[in-house]
Amino acid sequence: MAMHTSDQTRTDVKMEPKSHWEAVYGTKAPDAVSWYAPHLQESLAYIRKTGVPLTASLIDVGGGESTLVDDLVDAEYEKVTVLDLSEKALEVSRARLGARAGGVVWLDADVLAHDFAPASFDVWHDRAVFHFLTEPQQRSAYVAQVLRALKPGGFAVVGAFGPEGPSQCSGLPVSRYSSEALHDEFGGQFRLLDHSINLHTTPWGSTQQFVYCFCRLDH
Repeated sequence: MAMHTSDQTRTDVKMEPKSHWEAVYGTKAPDAVSWYAPHLQESLAYIRKTGVPLTASLIDVGGGESTLVDDLVDAEYEKVTVLDLSEKALEVSRARLGARAGGVVWLDADVLAHDFAPASFDVWHDRAVFHFLTEPQQRSAYVAQVLRALKPGGFAVVGAFGPEGPSQCSGLPVSRYSSEALHDEFGGQFRLLDHSINLHTTPWGSTQQFVYCFCRLDH
């Protein structure tokens, strides 16, 4: 879901978040938006680094049209969930996967409001949502959802715009983080295992700085 400021979707008129993202995904081709990447290599590397078995439960928050789900299915992870606010984005991914989409759980939902089953995931991944949470209460609600949904000892892989990343995305303000600041948002219950800076190249050749934090929820 992450976009560069050169994306032309602007919010001159205040829109509800779902309406905003439905409009974005309804007007742009999957490979014509700045967050597009053929493969999310950094995300995949961290998910593999967890060492969880193929029977583990994984969720990609803000997965939208991302190809991460394809790669997870190709790697034979058996319990993959994709959550996004945009039903249109999920439809694109379902269509791309074809018959394989039946093995994935698709959630058209707001991560801050969804009623997650307690301790239901081994891995929580997000490269698309957290930097859009510009209000402290939104970020607190998000962390509470991770704490609810993640199993004790489970892993969180979160990517967000770095200090040199864009200040707006898809006409929306975003928050930017150092690795320390991003981890601080989650608190001491999450043990930082690793972090990195990733420079994502957009389809038109510009770069966006992402910071990744790889954490484990202590028992």
